[in-house]
Amino acid sequence: MVAGRPDVCFSVQSLAGIIFTLTCFLPSCLPAGRTGEGTLVDTVTSRQGDTALLRCYLLDGLSKGAWLNRSSIMFTGGDKWSADPRVSVVTGGGNKHEYSLQIQKVDISDEGRYTCVVQNNLNPQSNHIFLSVKVPPKIYDVSSDVTVNEGGNVSLFCMASGRPEPSISWRHITPLAMKYQTGEDLNISGITKDQAGEYECIAQNDASAPNTKSLRVTVNYPPSIHEMKFTGVGVARTALLRCEALGVPTPAFEWYRGTKRLTRAQGTDIQTLRSRSVLSMTNMTQDRYGNYTCVAVNMLGKASASMPLLPPSTASYGGASRVGVALVAWLLPLVLFSFLAMC
Repeated sequence: MVAGRPDVCFSVQSLAGIIFTLTCFLPSCLPAGRTGEGTLVDTVTSRQGDTALLRCYLLDGLSKGAWLNRSSIMFTGGDKWSADPRVSVVTGGGNKHEYSLQIQKVDISDEGRYTCVVQNNLNPQSNHIFLSVKVPPKIYDVSSDVTVNEGGNVSLFCMASGRPEPSISWRHITPLAMKYQTGEDLNISGITKDQAGEYECIAQNDASAPNTKSLRVTVNYPPSIHEMKFTGVGVARTALLRCEALGVPTPAFEWYRGTKRLTRAQGTDIQTLRSRSVLSMTNMTQDRYGNYTCVAVNMLGKASASMPLLPPSTASYGGASRVGVALVAWLLPLVLFSFLAMC
């Protein structure tokens, strides 16, 4: 029935030969990486989401080709057997007669062994390609922000996925950028206030750039006063006393003159901003001089510092001069007597 159409006869025979040949390569019991003849499989590596191209070339313009995926026929010649819209065959003429398989938006499920069968006069040749899919690292779970008292223990965790399995490292985000051991868990024993701050989890493999997430570790510690000073103590002038303290949580401040706690009143004001408190007293009088104490308090303890606020000297300039003249009058004869004795 096809005797008058040799081209159709060849096409049908070629197709039949290809399908027959494909059945010889369908068994899935062969280990990945080797063919039934013991030849090594070429490997193509692609990243998840990219387009993979598995190259194959026909022997000449009369050769026919086909593609298999594991135990399924994907293409025979230009006929598509696969229902996957992402796959297509890239063809080209010239000397190489390209017949390559293209897979768009590659995913992990596409990983595996592919076979390109080239049929020419019932003499099949096969090219085996293993598609390896890499997946960029992605952190999917990480510790929440942590608050701990100084001296306590901290346990942080960071979970990530990817192919190859990503490595995880930790970094303390400070000017020194201190790095910690690698691993999903970070344990800090006897934490100090210097170890407070932001911590960064870094997941990386060779598929793409690292994936990072950060969290904050807050370390509570009792207050300590590191500076107390005053300016202006003259009568009728304004006196300013400044107190600075560090502590977490931020400490509250109290001021005392002697044992009496001071509050805002006529001529007295207290201003506090974060770690600093300023006591100001206008129009100083004699009864407001004395010993002043600054107290910083938070839930872990308190610290205090005191300093005397004294009025300036009340001695007059003339009185001081008379004392100096009397002293010179008493010493002068002794000096003259000593000089004459030497002569």
